[in-house]
Amino acid sequence: MSKRALTIGINDYPGTDGDLSGCINDAQDWAAVLGGKGYAVTSLLDEAATLDAMVEKIGDLITSAVKGDSLIITYSGHGTWVPDRSGDEADGRDEALCPHDIGDGKILLDDDLRNLFDQRPAGVRVVLISDSCHSGSVTRGDEADLDPALPRARFLPPASWMSLSALAATRSRPATLMGGMTRAGGDLLLAGCRDTEFSWDTQFRGRPNGAFTYYAIKSLHTLLPGASYQQWFRAISHYLPSTRLPQTPQIFGSRTARHFELFS
Repeated sequence: MSKRALTIGINDYPGTDGDLSGCINDAQDWAAVLGGKGYAVTSLLDEAATLDAMVEKIGDLITSAVKGDSLIITYSGHGTWVPDRSGDEADGRDEALCPHDIGDGKILLDDDLRNLFDQRPAGVRVVLISDSCHSGSVTRGDEADLDPALPRARFLPPASWMSLSALAATRSRPATLMGGMTRAGGDLLLAGCRDTEFSWDTQFRGRPNGAFTYYAIKSLHTLLPGASYQQWFRAISHYLPSTRLPQTPQIFGSRTARHFELFS
């Protein structure tokens, strides 16, 4: 059995006004955590994280796995949407991750991720951790570590990268988005927010990070050995949502998968 991970972090989005600050730190932080858990880690950062490179690395990770292997993919960057052309989305939207070259109109659709994950051999465990927005409520959480600077949403509006003709063909945004990244496949998806919320790019104690990534990693230190993904998710929920970070982390997967031992 082998344990391998791919961490992706994109701050730089040429051709848009959507540059971020904390995504590379996120990817490096995940790499350090997962490396410490015995994973062999590969990272794609900024200009290395093109659409072709993301597809290639995710595909290689999955197709080279064998029964008993554990794979983790983390993504920190913008999310966006495009009109659904296959008719499989109730809200008329396909959600997507934004590679470095989104300024050239390149995106990684949730359908594309599902196609990649569907190639995994039997008995291979796949976990996707996405610290991004999929679209755009307030309870009180623990904000002691949060710097007072205004956070930035990790959502890239289609108008910032899509052609005017393509944008004109879209419908107005619905009040609720259906499906979303839950269609990506794999055993488990941990996401930074609901489909109708933003994931926030901010900083803690002077260092940029995604809010979900920061608190997800911080909460690991509160867990007992042998903790499950579900227990980890509950620990993250101690911090989010909060007054200044109104994002509600999500976990998707079967009951069995939620109770997998963390990083096993």
